[in-house]
Amino acid sequence: MRKIKYKKGRKVQSSTLEYTGVHKDTKTEIQLFVYDAHDVKEFQQLVPNNISKSIDESKVNWLNIHGLNEPELIAEIGKNFGADSFIISDILNTTKRTKLEEYHDILFFNVKSLLPIENSNTISYEQISFILKDNMLLSFQEKRSDFFTYIRERIRINSGVIRTKKADFLLYLLLDAIIENFYITIESEEDKVDQIINLSKTSTKPEVLELIEKHRDNFNFLKRSIIPLRDSLYSIKSMKDDDVFNDIQAENYSFFSRLHQKCLELLEQIESDLITLESASNYFFSAQNHKMNEVMKTLTVVSMFFLPLTFIVGVYGQNFKYFPELEWKYGYFIIWGIMLTIVAVMFVYFKVKKWF
Repeated sequence: MRKIKYKKGRKVQSSTLEYTGVHKDTKTEIQLFVYDAHDVKEFQQLVPNNISKSIDESKVNWLNIHGLNEPELIAEIGKNFGADSFIISDILNTTKRTKLEEYHDILFFNVKSLLPIENSNTISYEQISFILKDNMLLSFQEKRSDFFTYIRERIRINSGVIRTKKADFLLYLLLDAIIENFYITIESEEDKVDQIINLSKTSTKPEVLELIEKHRDNFNFLKRSIIPLRDSLYSIKSMKDDDVFNDIQAENYSFFSRLHQKCLELLEQIESDLITLESASNYFFSAQNHKMNEVMKTLTVVSMFFLPLTFIVGVYGQNFKYFPELEWKYGYFIIWGIMLTIVAVMFVYFKVKKWF
C-alpha cells in the first residue's frame, strides 16, 4: 500500500503547481457530457480551446479530466471555472487529506478512492477532485478508471432520474460510486482475514503474524481515509442550515446524508474487523505459548525419567574404596533392573496422570 507522505506535500507551495502522484506517464484527456431530460451530447478527446464552445449553461455539464500530469493545463481549466490557485494546487497534490471547501460560488471536494490490488495484500488509492459550480461539475482523476462507467451509461440511455436532476445529484452519484469502492475493498480484506484466521489455527509460523499486521495496517488506512470523508459529508448539512451555498438543491441534501450514513457503517465494520484481527493475533500468541508449553512439558517429563537414574549412577560413581554391592556377583544386573523398574513405574504413573 502506497503511504501518503504529508511531509512531501507540505513542501509544495500553493503558488507552485506540481503533480505529486505516481501516474507521471498518464496523458491528460478531457471528456464532456452535456445533458438534460431530453438530450445528451458526449465529447471525447476534447481540446481545452473547445471546452467553452461545447458547454451549454442551460443543461447539466460534466467535464471529466483523466490525468493530472500537465499542471498548466489543469490550472487553465480550473481557473476558467473560478477555481483559485490553492484549489488547483490541492487537485494536483495527491498527499492532501480528503476535504470539502466552499469558496465563493464553487464547492470543492477531493476524496481518496481505494480499491484492492488483485493477488496482493496491498490497497491502491487514487485522489479524485470535484468542483461544483452552478450547473457545472468538474471531476479530476489521476488516471483512466472504471469508477464511473455505469454512471456514464445511465446518462447515455437515460436510466433512472439522473437526466432530470442537476449537477449536485451527479456529484452525489459519483461520491456514491467512490464509497462503493470502500465496500469492495473492505469485503476483499475481510475475505483475506478469514483465510488468515484459518491459517493461524494450523500454523504458528511468523509469516502469519506478519500477515495479521499487514491487514491491520490496511484497515487503519481505510479508517484514516473514511473519517475525513465522513466529516466532509456531515459539513454539507451545515450548508443546508446556513442557506448560503445554493448549488445543492434542498431535496438533494438527503442523498448526501445517506452517504454520511454509509461512512458511519463502513467505520463500524472496520472497527469490527480490527477486533477480529486482534482476536486472531491473540489466538496466534496463545497457540505459540501452548506449543512452547507442550515442548517444555515434554522436556520436563524426559528429564524426570533421568533424574532418579542420574542419582543412582552418581551414588555408584563415587570413588570410595568399600562398596558392599561391588562384591555382588549380579550387582550390575540388579542395578540395571532397579533403574528399568523405576523408569517403568514412572512411565505408568505419568500416563495415568495424562502428563503426556
